[in-house]
Amino acid sequence: MPSSECLPGFSMSRESEARSPLDDSEVEEVFREDLDEDDEPKLCQVCGDKATGYHFNAMTCEGCKGFFRRAMKGPAKFRCPFQNNCIITKSNRRQCQFCRLQKCLSIGMLKELIMSDEAVEKRRMLIRRKRMAEEPVVLSEQQEVVIQELLEAHRKTFDLTFSDFNQFRPIDRDQNPISEYIQESINSQSVRAERSITSQSVRAERSREPVVNLLPHGSCSSSVYHLEDAENGDKEGKAVFTTLPHITDLSTYMIQNVINYAKVLNPFRALTIDDQISLLKGATFEMVQMRFNMTFNENTGMWECGSLRYCMDDAKRAGFQPHLLDPLMKFHFTLRRLHLDETEYVLMQTISLFSPDRPGVTQHSVVDKYQEMLSLALKTYIETKRSGPEKYLLFPKIIACLTEMRTMNEEYTKQVLQIQDIQPEVSPLMLEIVSKNS
Repeated sequence: MPSSECLPGFSMSRESEARSPLDDSEVEEVFREDLDEDDEPKLCQVCGDKATGYHFNAMTCEGCKGFFRRAMKGPAKFRCPFQNNCIITKSNRRQCQFCRLQKCLSIGMLKELIMSDEAVEKRRMLIRRKRMAEEPVVLSEQQEVVIQELLEAHRKTFDLTFSDFNQFRPIDRDQNPISEYIQESINSQSVRAERSITSQSVRAERSREPVVNLLPHGSCSSSVYHLEDAENGDKEGKAVFTTLPHITDLSTYMIQNVINYAKVLNPFRALTIDDQISLLKGATFEMVQMRFNMTFNENTGMWECGSLRYCMDDAKRAGFQPHLLDPLMKFHFTLRRLHLDETEYVLMQTISLFSPDRPGVTQHSVVDKYQEMLSLALKTYIETKRSGPEKYLLFPKIIACLTEMRTMNEEYTKQVLQIQDIQPEVSPLMLEIVSKNS
């Protein structure tokens, strides 16, 4: 440790001298505090330039600090072109590396205090985290613009009241009580729904009226077919999937709205036609389910689409099977209980749309870059708009829901094609969406 006489304007107490050498960041912090107190300039003990703090146990400038680190880490051996006694100054410090290094060692700079690359990166991460904790997170101007554009496109192509869904065939439900399927789903997800259904069943039995009449705007039926039964019925020329015409009309309506949403987005229109088709084929089912989730009532297990009401039994009577419907029901409860707002739903849907790993996509880097931007916007939005510790878990939970949807996509395609083989009433648009990319 050099004496205090070598440090003009900087005095050290005996206690400071007795301490073990501090690392670079600790000494620099102490130095800057002293600078604030006396505001006197400090000079680099190697070259005389303006010092920025204690580095590796000596007062130096940033240039000599970096030189010493590189010299100690590198394998190069320096030689003086003169007589090994060069006077190092700010102007000539690069001319003789050997004498400059000797000057560094002579003033007490220690190789042992040089941090490893891993330690340096760890310290940088801690600094970044500290800054992030101190600085409030805000949406950038670009993120604000993107979110507003997405919201406008969403509102133009999706109406929670379903007021413009009027060209459809009526849904054919029988008048049997609510099915075990939907009742079990509700019971496992909501105690309140269980009590409500039980109470309604008791009142219905007393009045000899079916429970279906107690459910507003539609009901669920217990008459559910399996594929084997459907195939047998089809041989007799019967329409076995009684809700299929209406479900087809509803699905087609939702698909058209998703396509219209994508066509409004400039980044989507900028892609090649083939990539646009590939992205839509991959994401439409997922986006439709996310939009349906905005209408889902977690207390009753029903989808409230304006004046229309649907339950999972309607999908079963359209020919869909438990391999798809069981995880789909679980998904709707899980996602709805995150209580997302409109912006979070819209960003989630658009992240699904811009998935670079969909089959047939060629502009991977372009799609990936936009999806990354959307993900960051969603994460930032959550951090700025949400409060409480639960906000830190919301983003990974949304990503988990997106992943879960991907696992159901293939099963949905398989079942749509099976239904079409049995009862050819699936719309051409639905078939086009589930067809494989060539």
